[in-house]
Amino acid sequence: MTLSERIDELMPLVQKPSRYIGNEYNAVMKDASKIDVRYAFLFPDVYEVGMSHLGMKILYHTLNKREDTWCERVFTPWPDMHRLMSERNIPLFSMESRTPVKEFDILGITLMYEMSYTNILLCLKLAGIPLYAKDRTDSPIVICGGTCAYNPEPLAPFVDVFTVGDGENAIHQTVDLMKACKQKGFSKQEYLTRVAQQVEGAYVPSMYDIEYNPDNTVKSVTPKPGTGAKPMVYKALVNDLTAADYPEKLIVPYGEVIHDRIMLEIFRGCTRGCRFCQAGMVYRPVRERSIDRLMEIAEKLVSATGFDEISLMSLSSGDYSCLPELAHEMVERFIKKRVKISLPSQRIDAFLKDTLKETQKVRKTALTLAPEAGTQRLRDVINKGVTEEDLMRAVTDAFSEGWSAVKLYFMIGLPTETDEDILGIADLAAKVRRCYFSVPKDKRSPGFRITVSASVFVPKPDTPFQWCAQLDSETVRHRQLLLKQELDKIKGVDYKYHEMDVSYHEAVFSRGDRRCAEVLKAASDLGCEFDGWSEMFNKDAWQKAFETTGIDPEFYASRTRSLDEVLPWSHIDCGVSIQYLKSEYQKAMKGEITPDCRKGCNGCGLMRYEGACR
Repeated sequence: MTLSERIDELMPLVQKPSRYIGNEYNAVMKDASKIDVRYAFLFPDVYEVGMSHLGMKILYHTLNKREDTWCERVFTPWPDMHRLMSERNIPLFSMESRTPVKEFDILGITLMYEMSYTNILLCLKLAGIPLYAKDRTDSPIVICGGTCAYNPEPLAPFVDVFTVGDGENAIHQTVDLMKACKQKGFSKQEYLTRVAQQVEGAYVPSMYDIEYNPDNTVKSVTPKPGTGAKPMVYKALVNDLTAADYPEKLIVPYGEVIHDRIMLEIFRGCTRGCRFCQAGMVYRPVRERSIDRLMEIAEKLVSATGFDEISLMSLSSGDYSCLPELAHEMVERFIKKRVKISLPSQRIDAFLKDTLKETQKVRKTALTLAPEAGTQRLRDVINKGVTEEDLMRAVTDAFSEGWSAVKLYFMIGLPTETDEDILGIADLAAKVRRCYFSVPKDKRSPGFRITVSASVFVPKPDTPFQWCAQLDSETVRHRQLLLKQELDKIKGVDYKYHEMDVSYHEAVFSRGDRRCAEVLKAASDLGCEFDGWSEMFNKDAWQKAFETTGIDPEFYASRTRSLDEVLPWSHIDCGVSIQYLKSEYQKAMKGEITPDCRKGCNGCGLMRYEGACR
């Protein structure tokens, strides 16, 4: 019986067979005998999450345009499936050809969330690939990229290569080198040496020594002599987004996924400078796609998929310089096909009334806004750059135009936060409610609803708040309850919040060093998996993992760091300079704001990169 037939036998026994059957419309199939490099792309979460990830779609598309390469998808099997696989000795396999992952040349993994790290170890085990990079000889080269790669250290012992920054060019460079090394019969070490020296944004952790101070802080991260590794790894940067590859076909899943729509990246980067936001720092500079190119891509994707929604994706879609024109042209082009145009999130001060009217001609959805903090004092600390007046104007305009549902996003535990700032969230919600009822009854739509979502602040690398401690659990829970009590008094408000335990562990691995890898290994051995899913998170197992390894999580999550401390990721250059981040931290503590850099350069350091900010 073939492996594929053995996999088929499991389908009646699992929760969602559509996660594993493959053969979806627009999946890329090739003749493996005519391929030079086989690339398995792993998203370390369940299928419906991974199939909603834009980065995976872009890299899958660009690799499969090559005749010499076949990129196939791999996802973490849900527990019902992976337990059956273990019982029946079925290895982790690719979606397209159902080939064991161990037989590929490269295993690429995207890192978007720290709480998916144990899933990476689970997948390596299921694939029969040794966990530690030093123990792998005939296994695929394991390459990780994505936002979390800006602090690679907690995963460093398990990974051969990290690629930092934009992946469109770097992924081709790693494949070109693989093809050349296979043809010449080079060893794994020879391949890694060439990657470290030649690939943009490549970091090979085995080529670096880590030293620690007596107080357990990092003393230095330096290249090993003779390796040719770079003392500072600079991120890869794609300057021309209009010319960059973008999918013109998308795989259409059989089952429901998180984002069941066309995702159209209109620009990359952000100039706003929110001090809590890692993406806003590391994805700089802003690079826009032209309207003509976006319309061309949209036409092809609608024809190739049949999806009835196009989401205009970016970190701050309202800041696209030609958004009204783009929205109008898209609505006019697709309204007869009943294709909805949506903005996933809207900055309050960039609220474009006419644009949103255009995007809602097919059907209205909830308006999503992110004040982030409940008081102006705290919004200035985090450099949000919006006022209460901005919010009230935005929601009043929306309610006048027929919206009745609003989602408001906040964070709890931001630096310098007080109980008064939390009460300010409830006060804002009450004022939004009053805005709705201030609109004449004949002009407002029924079904009024406000959803207040409050996540827990997690200090992230490469932000001005990377030196800040995460707020202690007791205080976070107190403020979550305080907010709930206040919101319960306001009719028509729903309240959603994140569990502190998950956010605490996220903070540990967000700012962790290489020693945290042992905790990951111990947690994985204790059965930790899908830790980002609140119903799957096993607090007791994690506590035991920290105890058995002697690692103190408080050292990573709850400690304020000196501005002079060597950080575990200090050898990775994200584009924004350490001097700028320190300056922004100091301004935050004074409640001073920094203007949008589109209004004038703030000296963040990106000018060091060729072609940036031009």
